[in-house]
Amino acid sequence: MRLLLDTHAFIWWLADHKSLSRKAHAAIEEPGNEVFVSAASAWEITTKFRIGKLDNAEVVAADVAASINNEGFMPLAVSVAHGQIAGSLPGNHRDPFDRMLIAQAMLESMTFVSNEARFDAFAIKRLW
Repeated sequence: MRLLLDTHAFIWWLADHKSLSRKAHAAIEEPGNEVFVSAASAWEITTKFRIGKLDNAEVVAADVAASINNEGFMPLAVSVAHGQIAGSLPGNHRDPFDRMLIAQAMLESMTFVSNEARFDAFAIKRLW
């Protein structure tokens, strides 16, 4: 299975935080699964750290690529097609990071690892 981690899922995985569901944890550590972290999550982590909304993310924000690599995950670049889909998604959900991650999960046929039940309104498979 190809998994795309929501930003909070990635941060909780790195911190071994109890907020990450058992099902999500098991899927992430399953050797047969490919785990991806989006460039959009790197943007979100560094932005939120810079403005003081992610105080405990200093190490990750300093080198997101190293954090992805150290876990054996794969980076997912943002493409023009991802941007076009993200911009045209229906609904009033305004968070640009979420919209990009949803678009990537859709276009790349990935299972989205997120606790956000509101994402079920979009044409994606969500695991939590």
